[in-house]
This record gives sequence, C-alpha cells and structure tokens, in this order.
Amino acid sequence: MIPLSDIVSFCDQRAQTHQVKDFSGALNGLQFANDGVVTKVGAAVDAGLVPFQKAVEAKIDFLIVHHGMFWSGAKRVVGSEYEKIRALVDGNLAVYSCHLPLDAHTEIGNNAILAKKLGIAPAGSFLPYEGTDIGFIGSWTSSRADLRAALKGLFGPKFSAMEFGSRSPKKICVLSGSGASAIEHVKATGADTFITGELRQHHFNYAQEEGLNVYACGHYATETFGISALAAEAAKKFSLKWEFIKTDCPL
Repeated sequence: MIPLSDIVSFCDQRAQTHQVKDFSGALNGLQFANDGVVTKVGAAVDAGLVPFQKAVEAKIDFLIVHHGMFWSGAKRVVGSEYEKIRALVDGNLAVYSCHLPLDAHTEIGNNAILAKKLGIAPAGSFLPYEGTDIGFIGSWTSSRADLRAALKGLFGPKFSAMEFGSRSPKKICVLSGSGASAIEHVKATGADTFITGELRQHHFNYAQEEGLNVYACGHYATETFGISALAAEAAKKFSLKWEFIKTDCPL
C-alpha cells in the first residue's frame, strides 16, 4: 500500500503537471482524494460515471484521466453528477487529471508516443499554447501508403484519410485529440501531412485546397497513450499493478 501523497507527487513531477499552463476547466492534478492509500493504479481517457464504476470493479483506487471532472465548470451535485461522486466515495477512488501536460510531454506525451508507434522520427514541435508547444513534428522516410498502413495497424480501419498531399511525405505534424485549432498551422511548418484525432467537416475542403494529407484517427483513440504511460510508470515506481479502463468511445 502506497500513500496517496507519494504517488501524486510522482505524477506531478513526471508529467510536469503544474508547469504546463492549461485551460481553466482542466484543473490538472489530484481532483478527488480517497482514504489516503493506493493499492492499484488505473488509466482512463475520460472522467465519468462508467469509467469510475469500471475502475471500482477492477479494484483500482487511483485513476489517472486525461479529461478531468470539471470541464463544464461548477454543477449542482444532483442526478448523474451525484452518482459520479457517490461512485468515487463508495469505491474509495481517487482521480488524478492530466490534460495538456500529457499532450506536450516529449517522452510520455500522447503526440510523442503516437509518433513513435508509427515510426515517425522527432524533428521538432509546433502549436504554442501559453509558452508550451503542444504539437509534434517528425520526419518520414517512406511512402504515404506505408503511413496509411501503419495507421491502420495502430487504429484499425476506423480512421478517416484525406490524401491530397505528397505521395512521399517527408515531414508530418501530429496532434492528438482535436486538430481543429492546428490544421491551419501545418503548412507553415513545411509539412504537408497531418495526423490528429478529430476535425470538423469543412476541414475536408481545407485539406483539398491546401494540398494536405490529413488523417483523423479519433479523439479518444489518440489520447489513450499518455495516461497509459504515466500509469505504467507510476505503478512500476511503487511496485503496483495497473490497468487501462476502456470505454469503447467511437469518437
């Protein structure tokens, strides 16, 4: 059994949780405490009633999430909000949230791990937010067809391909989650290929007009990597077991 404060301190330091500025609703760090002891670590993309229930069923008492509990601001603790709090209290489940720090991190970040899994070599970063570059830029030495095959191997057939750029891309931008704020910055980096989670409908026309290869692989699917890496490292540090809580989100 590990003191909750010890594992929180480890996560704070490893993910630089409080050094990276984030949206106010992110409220990174420990969001909900338990009785002060951790015996099993979990990871889930989203804080929510079903992930909480599944974590409790798996005997997890410290859950690391990417999207925390307070994105929509203050809410009355009634209905489903009450059920979420009751699940945490009854299940003695602590919740730790880490959003942009786990996008930007150069080792255990969503973008860095995603690029590494695809075989994209590091070449820089882009998309600054409050002093931190969130996106990843990498080099590619094979064909567009090989990149598409690598994406299929990682995500299965459930990704959208808009291929209007080079058949032999050399420079690729990667941004997990929502790429809506980043797609118009891609060409300025010298890249003509962009891998992200989700986009809006009009970005198809943008990709076509600007000559970009764009791959939308799912918001949820592209943000499983960072939380899993942090959970695995925390569990290893304290000789605990860990588990990923899957919710089959299709978006």
